[in-house]
This record gives sequence, C-alpha cells and structure tokens, in this order.
Amino acid sequence: MQKSLTELDDETVRSMSIGAIFTDYVGKISSIDFHRTDDLLVTASEDDSVRLYNIANATLLKTTYHKKHGADRICFTHHPSSIICSSRYNLDSSGESLRYLSMYDNRCLRYFKGHKQRIVSLCMSPINDSFMSGSLDHTIRLWDLRTNACQGLMRLRGRPTVAFDQQGLVFAVAMEGGAIKLFDSRSYDKGPFDTFLVGGDTAEVCDIKFSNDGKSMLLTTTNNNIYVLDAYGGEKRCGFSLEPSPNLTIEATFTPDGQYVVSGSGDGSLHSWSITKRTEVARWNNYVGVATCLKWAPRRAMFATASTILAFWIPNGSNSNVASGDVDAPDVV
Repeated sequence: MQKSLTELDDETVRSMSIGAIFTDYVGKISSIDFHRTDDLLVTASEDDSVRLYNIANATLLKTTYHKKHGADRICFTHHPSSIICSSRYNLDSSGESLRYLSMYDNRCLRYFKGHKQRIVSLCMSPINDSFMSGSLDHTIRLWDLRTNACQGLMRLRGRPTVAFDQQGLVFAVAMEGGAIKLFDSRSYDKGPFDTFLVGGDTAEVCDIKFSNDGKSMLLTTTNNNIYVLDAYGGEKRCGFSLEPSPNLTIEATFTPDGQYVVSGSGDGSLHSWSITKRTEVARWNNYVGVATCLKWAPRRAMFATASTILAFWIPNGSNSNVASGDVDAPDVV
C-alpha cells in the first residue's frame, strides 16, 4: 500500500525507485501531464503519439497518432478523456497550433489558431475552461475551450513561460532577463500586480510551477538552475545548480506537500532536495537519458519521468525494477 502524501519524509523520498517502465516510444517524449483528480497520465511524443495511462496499475489505456500536426506540449482539461495538445508541424501555414482532443473517440473537438512558431508552455486553469499558451513567436495567448477565438494576447521578448497558481486566481509569466510578472487572472488586461527578479541569473526561465498551498514558486532555467521563490514577496528561498544539458531543457517538480523538489539533470541523474533544510536528500543514477519531463502525481506518493522512455517512481524498499511496460508492474495502488 502506498504511503499517503501527508507521510512524505526524507526516508520515503529517498526510497523512491522505478515501479514500471515503458520503452516502446520512438523518439523523445516531449510532455507529460497528470490529471488533477483521476489516476491518469497523458504523454506526447516525437513519434506523433498521444498515450493515456492508468497510474493506479501502470497500464497503457490508449494510444492515438497525430501524423498531420504532430504532438508536442500536452495537458489535461478537467474532463479525464479530454486534452489540449500543441502541434509540431505546419504551424506557419495552417496556424492550427493547438487542438482540443477527445481521447475517448479520437476526435478533434476544436482547433485554436494563432501561434506561428512552436509552443513551449501550456497550462490549464484549475477552476474554469480557460487555458494559456506561450510560443517561440514571443506571444502568450489566453483561450477558452468553448470558443476558438483567442481571448487575450501578450507580446514579450524572450522565451515565454506561463503557469496558473493552484487556485486559478493568479498566473505567472516569465519574461526576458529572469523577470517573473504576476497577473490577476480576472483582470490581466490591467497589467501585472507584481514583478520578481531572480537575482544574478538572467537565463531564460523554461518552466514555472506553484506549490499546492500557493506559498512557493518553482523556476527552472535554460542553464539548469532551479530556484524556489516565496510566491508572495518573491524572495529566493533556495536554489540548486545541475549539470548542463545542451539543446535540452529539464523539468523540476514540487511534491504535493510543497516540502521537496525533484529534478532531472544534464548527466541523466535525478535529485531531490528538502526546501526547508536546503539540502539534497536523494540522488538516483539508474536512469536512461536526461529526464526532460518530470511531474509528481497530485494525490499519490509517486512521480513520473520521461526521456525516450517513461518511468513511474514509487516508494520501494526492495528497489526491484520492471524491465519494460509489458511486464507486470509492482502494485502502485
């Protein structure tokens, strides 16, 4: 039986090991996302596949292929079988940069046109049907699932990265030079209500996450530095540097209790730190390739990593690994 999330401690985090591996991808996995309330994970890959997994028993439920548009960034909507997926191909000609897809019957429910270059950041509001996308065309667009018309547009310099807080009241935008601007999601047209600077580091931010309690913000930069900021005042609580990964961006994640950070590194290892102690509590070396995708399951003592393979990590005192996805995995319930 898995430990509840309230019982996460140094020992539990240190015991995390691979419970199941899926090796049947052709190319890199570009994005993964857990559903907020259901035991589901979705992946998008360079092989044009979108795959849906049941994380309670580590099984692949469905695979769909998207040869025309490709599959790049991905996130769940509130419905467990509906997702938003960004396109990899033909962005400049068709402009069909985002698709609202039903995994249930493999149907495209709506196209969203606007971005002219690859989308590098995508997030769904936790409270309503709005979502946001940031593209290498230097724009951030706000959308609503119910209409294909863009609801808002922001132009900025640098690589745009966006994230909603867990209450859906605030969203953060990373700007050029390491600046983070906070907006009220109900009145974003009035401009940011606060701006944070990551002191001394002007590398572009490639990922932002808020902790579940809304008190902390996690930033990952293109030069593989990680910062935890106070989400109210912007003060840096801690920072960690990892091995570089040229031409690849890594991803870091909070544990659901907001007490730990887990991240990949350019040398293929994984690391976890205690935020309060500012110390590393675990390092794992038994991984194949740089983990460019990494997320912790919202309601479980479990996280997932992805490179060219997908791995589910669970507390496991025996450290027994599963060789491939078609082998019976240890129980992760």
